[in-house]
Amino acid sequence: MSEQLDNIKTSAEFIKSKFPKNFKPLTGIISENNFNIFGEFKVFSETDFSDIPGFNISKKGQGKVLFARSKNADVLIYKGRLHYYDDASMRDIGHTVYTMKYLGVKKLISVDEVGHLNPRYNCGEIALIYDHINLTGDNPLIGRNEDELGLRFPDMSNAYNKDLHDKVYKVLQEKQIKINDAVYLGITGPQSETEAEARFYRDIGADVVGYSMVSENIASVHCGMKFTGIGLITRELVADVMLEDDRDEKEKGKDQKESLKKAEKTLNKLLENIIKNI
Repeated sequence: MSEQLDNIKTSAEFIKSKFPKNFKPLTGIISENNFNIFGEFKVFSETDFSDIPGFNISKKGQGKVLFARSKNADVLIYKGRLHYYDDASMRDIGHTVYTMKYLGVKKLISVDEVGHLNPRYNCGEIALIYDHINLTGDNPLIGRNEDELGLRFPDMSNAYNKDLHDKVYKVLQEKQIKINDAVYLGITGPQSETEAEARFYRDIGADVVGYSMVSENIASVHCGMKFTGIGLITRELVADVMLEDDRDEKEKGKDQKESLKKAEKTLNKLLENIIKNI
């Protein structure tokens, strides 16, 4: 057994030892540590990332694994994630996703904070991701492939699983939520985007920009987990509008927090229905 696979199984065994009685999660969620989107969930217990052997945390990220229930469905939640811009390697990020696979998760929902390039979108809304462009210059599959995890050259043509996407789309329709069907562009961060970069990203077909979802998606596809992505839109990156923005950094930060709260409130009301229907 390779060191990579051994570490994944070690992490999975530890987390499984913390499972509540009869806990069998088929759905997993990855979110930021500060997202308030789980108000409708019953959380049985939790464990810190820093306690999990093999998670390789150090200063690379903080978070908890939540053992939760959404109506009648058990859900494994990472409230927190590793970030490439915090010096976590892509392999470290992939490790957290692969661990979910070995815990029985079949479907993964990734929730990320994003800026919008598409002028039809607004801050405070949510984006439903159907594809991505990877401009991080890296990915979690570089290096030796572990065949037990997945193929050396996985097919990414259905990376954001169409069946899951269509089911989430239908939930948004039924709840009369504006649907921002989006291509996600992944970059490293943590600096904000220049006006020229924002114009370029839009020109190549991206609707939103974020720092985390692409690596999680690649690892999920590699190991055979169905994946759907949701963006919480908090920043406006429409090129011409950026040049006219005369807010100072304090005002921008305040507006970003307000947009996050608005988007969180929308998703908080939808998540249980999404899980029920996917």
